[in-house]
Amino acid sequence: MRNIDLSPLYRSFIGFDHLASMIDAASRNEKQASYPPYNIELLGEDKYRITMAIAGFSRDEVEIEVQENTLKVTGKKPSKEDGERKFLHKGISERNFERSFQLGDHVKVLAADMEHGLLHIDMERVIPEAKKPRKIEIGSKLLENGAE
Repeated sequence: MRNIDLSPLYRSFIGFDHLASMIDAASRNEKQASYPPYNIELLGEDKYRITMAIAGFSRDEVEIEVQENTLKVTGKKPSKEDGERKFLHKGISERNFERSFQLGDHVKVLAADMEHGLLHIDMERVIPEAKKPRKIEIGSKLLENGAE
């Protein structure tokens, strides 16, 4: 991925410095390994689902954490001694992982479920009433507290 020069934005936009940090975080996430594979689905107008293929992991070995606008999914396998199992072919990766996703404003994680080696994380964008567009009738007067 190419580096993006954001200096023109800084000259003409004030208060958008968080945009630069979001772009930087997204470029760092692109560089991380492709394990585990995942899908991002649009289930409805404001409903989303991330599905991750985490075969071999149990519920106790996976942790999901949301902090500010970052969703972090971590999988940790307990260490096992190498002599415990002998493989003729090992195609199922059981390595530890950490994958981060940047969430948009007002996106809330609703639920997580795991079945058949797939982790499903459901999310929804919930826009507060104060942020939704509202119509202003011509000739109406707003009171000091914002009520009509």
